[in-house]
Amino acid sequence: MLDFNAINKTPLTGQPFKFFATPGVLSPVDLATIRADFPLIRKPGIFPLSELSYGPAFAALVDDIRSSDLEDIMGGKFGVDLSDKPLMITVRSRAHKRDGRIHTDTVTKVVTCLLYLNDIWDESGGRLRMLRAGDNLEDYATEIPPNGGTLAAFQRSENSWHGHEPFEGERRYVMFNWMSSHAAMERELGRHRFSAKLKKLNPFA
Repeated sequence: MLDFNAINKTPLTGQPFKFFATPGVLSPVDLATIRADFPLIRKPGIFPLSELSYGPAFAALVDDIRSSDLEDIMGGKFGVDLSDKPLMITVRSRAHKRDGRIHTDTVTKVVTCLLYLNDIWDESGGRLRMLRAGDNLEDYATEIPPNGGTLAAFQRSENSWHGHEPFEGERRYVMFNWMSSHAAMERELGRHRFSAKLKKLNPFA
């Protein structure tokens, strides 16, 4: 499903940190079937795959994300050996107005990728900004609309600042991170699983 060739050919931006964005990595047909098979998530937050049910098209997308082809492309683009790095996959369906605050990602994340699964994005908020500093959301190197089929990726660093203007509502994506270790991945997944279970128990969470 993923257009590996398009991802591989996308130039890497080196400043203010290493990142790139590739639009149209999914065909319109595949995007539509994946959206139809997207997990039913009614609440904001990040959910691990283990807590979700989804259809065959979404499962096929997950297989592509887990493929050695994508791992090799990402490792080559960022100059990092990812062969010994575990891959963590999580899903978000809805954004809360407090989401998007400026951050760099945790030190245990080596490479972060966001594959957006929305329609064409017409909202002013919710557009990913790659920032030059950690104190100004308006000082950005580029702004990436979360259109369906757009893949954004960056190498985590001390200055990999990113965020977006507030948006509340449906904002679908799959996030996948190559992690520094299995222990780090299990800690992250454990936190997300606990949060997911609380949301199931508490209708107001």
